[in-house]
Amino acid sequence: METFIIVFYLSILILMSIYGINRYYTIYLFRKHRHDKITPLSEFKKLPRVTIQLPVFNEKYVVERLIDYVVKIRYPRELLEIQVLDDSTDETCEIAKKKCKEKKNEGYNIKYIHREDRTGFKAGALENGMNLTKGEFIAVFDADFLPPADFLERTIHFFTDSRIGMIQARWDHVNRRYSLLTECQSILLDGHFMIEHTARNRSGRFFNFNGTAGIWRKETIIDAGGWQHDTLTEDLDLSYRAQLKGWNFIYMPDLTVPAELPIEMTAFKSQQFRWAKGSIQTFLKLKGMILKADIPFRVKLEAFFHIGANYMYALMVLLTVLMPVIMVIRFERGYKHLALLDVPIFVCATLSVLCSISILNT
Repeated sequence: METFIIVFYLSILILMSIYGINRYYTIYLFRKHRHDKITPLSEFKKLPRVTIQLPVFNEKYVVERLIDYVVKIRYPRELLEIQVLDDSTDETCEIAKKKCKEKKNEGYNIKYIHREDRTGFKAGALENGMNLTKGEFIAVFDADFLPPADFLERTIHFFTDSRIGMIQARWDHVNRRYSLLTECQSILLDGHFMIEHTARNRSGRFFNFNGTAGIWRKETIIDAGGWQHDTLTEDLDLSYRAQLKGWNFIYMPDLTVPAELPIEMTAFKSQQFRWAKGSIQTFLKLKGMILKADIPFRVKLEAFFHIGANYMYALMVLLTVLMPVIMVIRFERGYKHLALLDVPIFVCATLSVLCSISILNT
């Protein structure tokens, strides 16, 4: 039994080490490609129609600010439509409706769309809005984001390449210094956006739309099967379905869209739970499709590391449960023997995370 426990324990550590090694490789790809620049093939001679979707649910404190920022985005008014997709059940409805009426009177093409039936939640709201628009391209901003005025000017011309399906901007954080919690969140998100997104996109791997601060080609969404709500991360799901269909994505680390980070632990935990559960749901949904896809092996491998990364939490739980037993075994057998395995595993599984953080500060 003792031998079995040790083997099981080491198997978990080895699996975690494999993920750690992949992180080292991601760092390598980032350093190799971080200075790569992507420019549009050309510019539109005639600008296309664009729809900006603002999915909202009980956001009474920020919905007016969101609309105020979005109407400042520079684009010909006759070619721009703004949809406030409000599924709220509180006073947000009246606040948003009043704000939309105010902006409509100022000459903006803004529409307030309210659903009584929240089927599909955010994915359902986005799908409903897409069915009501004639826009060729669709930008999405969540309620706590503050899009810059030049967002469309800097993104739209990339779509002159007919293979480009989506462009993702980098999240920035307006309340980074608010507390230790927001500081930690900003470090985690910066690692995801600066290192992981850059490495994956510039090296030809798949990466994902983050649910906001991005713009889609409407044709891409339809071709990939539309917004589906059988996972909690409809953005990750759609991203992979679209890329498996052959669409290319672009990540723009120099285009930042500020947003507010959760300031309470309960909100942070809820967010992380949704992201973790949703990515596992997406993994289970798409794993067969990825395996069968006619794409390079390196792309498949990174896809599994990407959308399967949250299985690490399950491994960490098992590791924690086994730790007291392992400590007893260590005491009885002596620390030196197991240390020969602990040190390389620590270097693989843990040190890679510290390397990621250190790179963000250089």
